[in-house]
Amino acid sequence: MTNWTWIPFLKRGLLSHPTVTFLSESVSAYMMGIMNKIDALRKTEMFGSLSGEELKVVAKSCVEKPLKKGETLFCAGDEARGLYVIAKGSLRAFRTNEDGREQVIHVERAGTTMAEVPVFDDRPYPSTVVAEEDSDVLFISKADVKRLCLQHPAIALSALKLLAARLRKTAALVESLSLREVDQRLAAFLLQEFKEKRLKKLQLPTNSDIATRLGSVREVVSRAFAKLESEKLISVDKHRNAELLNEKGLGSYSGS
Repeated sequence: MTNWTWIPFLKRGLLSHPTVTFLSESVSAYMMGIMNKIDALRKTEMFGSLSGEELKVVAKSCVEKPLKKGETLFCAGDEARGLYVIAKGSLRAFRTNEDGREQVIHVERAGTTMAEVPVFDDRPYPSTVVAEEDSDVLFISKADVKRLCLQHPAIALSALKLLAARLRKTAALVESLSLREVDQRLAAFLLQEFKEKRLKKLQLPTNSDIATRLGSVREVVSRAFAKLESEKLISVDKHRNAELLNEKGLGSYSGS
């Protein structure tokens, strides 16, 4: 039932009353939050096929969570309670061995989802996920995801497509780690970064961070950079700004 207790304020012309102002601002903030969630969901492959009204229903069940750079979202082995939609920023999924050496599995940016696999196999989260930068994510519980898949088969089909793409990426990672040299992996990594960001120049992370992506160590990555520069495929200045000099050559060098 509609609450009409605010009507007397209108009759008395008291729209500027603090209570009315507070309620108005609260409603506006709530609606803005729902619209932002809908926008984030619409950009994902998994939920992008839903109608506006359907997205609104999903948005109302989402719980927003801000993350600071370096903050952990969940750890490998944690109980999987649901999946996450990246509304802003980027997240890194990785595994570590007993010595603490890290291997990045994948990095996802705004407009994508994380932790789909454990939602469907009812097992723990398979990797640790950390914010690469200040980020905002939307949490959707496992129960809500399964209910939505039953109600909207298009979501289930999108999830299958997404999981298939993840499998292909994992197979490519295994191939890269087992069959390619570090300088080839570095060439492939840089080429992907240049293409995804649609830039000819970009700011590089540290060699230690890159090493976690390539399954290597900092010293080997440093030598790999020197090789790529000597081949005049890229150039890197003292501020770690990399410039793409020969895209075709970098692609050939990577073996892709």
